[in-house]
Amino acid sequence: MSFRLEPRADASIALRLAVSLGAGLAALILVAIPVLSAGGNPFTAYALMVQGAFGTMFAFSETLNRATPLILTGLAAAIAFRARLWNIGAEGQLYMGALAAVLVGSGFLQLPAPLMIPAIMLAGFLAGGLMMVVPTVLKQRFGADEVVITLLLNFVVILFVQMLIEGPLKDPLAMGWPQSVPLVAEAKFDKLVPRLRMHWGLVIGLASALLLWFMVRKTVLGFEIKAVGENKAAARFAGIPVDKTMLKVALISGGLAGLAGVSEVAGVKGYLSADLSPGFGYSGIVVAMLAGLSPIGAVLAAFFIAAVFVGADSMSRATGISSYIADLVVALSLLCVLVGSFFLRFRLRWQTRTQEA
Repeated sequence: MSFRLEPRADASIALRLAVSLGAGLAALILVAIPVLSAGGNPFTAYALMVQGAFGTMFAFSETLNRATPLILTGLAAAIAFRARLWNIGAEGQLYMGALAAVLVGSGFLQLPAPLMIPAIMLAGFLAGGLMMVVPTVLKQRFGADEVVITLLLNFVVILFVQMLIEGPLKDPLAMGWPQSVPLVAEAKFDKLVPRLRMHWGLVIGLASALLLWFMVRKTVLGFEIKAVGENKAAARFAGIPVDKTMLKVALISGGLAGLAGVSEVAGVKGYLSADLSPGFGYSGIVVAMLAGLSPIGAVLAAFFIAAVFVGADSMSRATGISSYIADLVVALSLLCVLVGSFFLRFRLRWQTRTQEA
């Protein structure tokens, strides 16, 4: 008996869903090993994680609140990866979007209340989008590697933000704490449920997923993105404006990450600080891969990742096992989905060797 690899013409939706679910399940099984080595019971640990993420209305709201920026950064990575534009800079784009929201929404512009929210959203979208357009232009003009540029820009942007909140944007009423001046009341998102932290950023994330799904499936731009991602040379030969399409993708991708920053500033904190994001931009890559680059799947994947992080905090307090187990789940989920993606591209064909007489 032997086997050979045979390319798949296309992977069904059921197979893609099975790979995503299998990756998450495999990651949980693998994480059971370090849990056992730490002296814990994996079943107890996972039960506590589920209870911590969904056991009460407060816990469920925290999971949804944590999922909000992950939805947007997951969508940012998904749309870029569809066009084979490797955006690893969602973290920096998130901070730029948050910075733009603070610059516009802290009193710099005197706008009526109905216009303030759209203004900070537009500013955040454009700021994040431009952070991705620049590496894309450098790639097109000079052949620069967008992976390296976007990754390094994350650190540049975060240091730039730290300089501003320690300097000209520092809140004089913060008792020396490094944070920006706060947003005015008109620039803050309303809460969806009183006394809980869920806010309208969740609605924006869900609406963005629906709009992105419609764009990918039903519009000319969606077709162009798919064609460019499949084969740039063939797309250019067919008359598709490859460079313009890539720039549009870059603007949308960076803009979605920028909206994640707006959401965190306007919906959660009310000001900008250096610890605004615990890595939402990087986690968005895992969300996109778990979702198979599907906009609707990104919502579900973000919900899963958020539940792991929120549940791990609760589990850690109850068992003494480090909450960093959540990072391990996320990392192993990414590795498992990468293995699974191999079987989305190829199938194993078993064959019997026959001996000639």
